[in-house]
Amino acid sequence: MIATLRNNLFNLAAFSVLFATIILFAYTGNYFILAAPIVFLYVVLMGVNWKAAYWIFLFTIPASVQINFSNDSMAITLPDQPIMWLLLMMSTLVFARDPESLPKWWWRDPLVFITVLQYICTIIAVIFSKMLFFSTKFLLAKTWLLVCYFVMPIWIFKEKKDFIKAFYILLIPMLITIMVILVHHAILGFRFEKVQKSMSGLYYNHVDYSTVISMFFPLLVIAWPLSKGKGILRKILLGTIILIFIAGITFAYARAAVVGIVFAIVIGLAMRAKLVNLIMPGFYALILAAFLYMVPNNKYLEFRPDYNQTYMHKNFTDHLIATFRGKDMSSMERLYRWIAAVRMSNDRPLTGYGPRAFYYYYKPYAVTSFQTYVSRNKEHSTTHNYFLYMLVEQGWPAMILYAILIAAIFAKAQRIYHRFQDRFYRLCTIGLAMVIAVGFINNFFSELIETHKVAALFFIPIAMLIILDKKSKDEQEGLPVV
Repeated sequence: MIATLRNNLFNLAAFSVLFATIILFAYTGNYFILAAPIVFLYVVLMGVNWKAAYWIFLFTIPASVQINFSNDSMAITLPDQPIMWLLLMMSTLVFARDPESLPKWWWRDPLVFITVLQYICTIIAVIFSKMLFFSTKFLLAKTWLLVCYFVMPIWIFKEKKDFIKAFYILLIPMLITIMVILVHHAILGFRFEKVQKSMSGLYYNHVDYSTVISMFFPLLVIAWPLSKGKGILRKILLGTIILIFIAGITFAYARAAVVGIVFAIVIGLAMRAKLVNLIMPGFYALILAAFLYMVPNNKYLEFRPDYNQTYMHKNFTDHLIATFRGKDMSSMERLYRWIAAVRMSNDRPLTGYGPRAFYYYYKPYAVTSFQTYVSRNKEHSTTHNYFLYMLVEQGWPAMILYAILIAAIFAKAQRIYHRFQDRFYRLCTIGLAMVIAVGFINNFFSELIETHKVAALFFIPIAMLIILDKKSKDEQEGLPVV
């Protein structure tokens, strides 16, 4: 009787949604209204099998596109962003009903502790923000990104099959986007100056694109030894996919993506040799040394560019040569922004100017001798360095926490790798650490962690490492690891 009543109510609701959709579409002509039945079915699926709903969400991430309604302040990525809103509401209800759904070992993990502190820093920065509206939007977006990418995986990744499924679910749509972009770029003659046009609306720009596919690339490398004994056809298919990714990275014409992959290899080798704990302190020491060399007596002014000779090159080879000569426009523009960010931080060192506020306040702090042809900054881009992005918009505490987080991730990954006996999970651990390593380098020259596609490949691997840490400890205690 109850089952019949439930079915009748579902049928009535489905018919009502379909009827209302038809009427509203006929009246307004707005094609977005046609998505209402799909949203209805997805909400029903969340109630019946929310884990399946999460897998669908992961599948949408690589292929989602940004829709601008009027300007950049009114934009949405479809279809993944509305799904994140639904998952955020569902997760809130799950946690409210059962606070123990997030176990104690998860809360006690140092990476969770650091991430929570980062979130608190963001809240404080928003409270004291000079651009409250944009900062509040940033906080809301950060919230659903963290819930969907950092919190929810604890409920999803239980067994090896879940790790494998996530790999394929992200790979397939990402591979399709790469092939679409490569075909589009081929039509344009693979020209360097046309790389932006070839994005086909699938990515914000070629930097976002190169960051995403280069971050995923280490997982393909790790999949190669895991495919041993799976058949020659699978090897050929995987080899072909790797070649397609290499082509995508190559023709993205992004220097940071290539450097990121090299850095990931260094991290992987250092993990195996138990030397990874030296990498990040050494990296930070080099940055500090460079800073101490440049700042006193305004030494950095000796590196100012020649305005008339610093421009965008139409050939990637010329672009690389200009980079080494200090005459590449994008590199010099980075210096222009970095100097402004450092000088800005002196005025608001603890809370920053607020998330998304850099663009509106940095120009009075810039040094005009570092200006380039793109210093007008029509695209409203920011610091082009995630450390300085944190420093100027959220203050010293946020930047220091990010530096600690990266070092803590690699240290944890090394411990997990050498603790595990299970070969699959050992390779997963090193692969996930390499993903984060690629992302770290890309974000040293950008600030993409809060964009929906890069965030997925940054926070989900961290969440997976937390889960693998628990599995490795269980294995040591003699408990079964599935």
